[in-house]
Amino acid sequence: MPEAAPWCLYLLECRNGAYYAGITNRLEARYAAHLAGTGAKYTRANPPVRVVASRAYPDRSAASRAEAQLKRLPRSKKLAFFDQASCRSDVSRDRGNQTIAGG
Repeated sequence: MPEAAPWCLYLLECRNGAYYAGITNRLEARYAAHLAGTGAKYTRANPPVRVVASRAYPDRSAASRAEAQLKRLPRSKKLAFFDQASCRSDVSRDRGNQTIAGG
């Protein structure tokens, strides 16, 4: 039996400057779905421009708990949540062009 893909928490930057957080076990496919307008209601109205960060978790439950924690944080602390990770994906992060105001 093939090994299950790890779940991950991801953070997208949307065209309107807002962040969108979600979980998946197939990040590239999920991001493609968001780009195509089939990923989530919010990203249909506010298309993503890039994946800002992601962090792997051993299972869906752990990823869901982390997503809930992340969503409770103010915008200014969301990136720091990923900086605390000991396990980070290879998603490129260009923090120089981000707006860190708002929530």
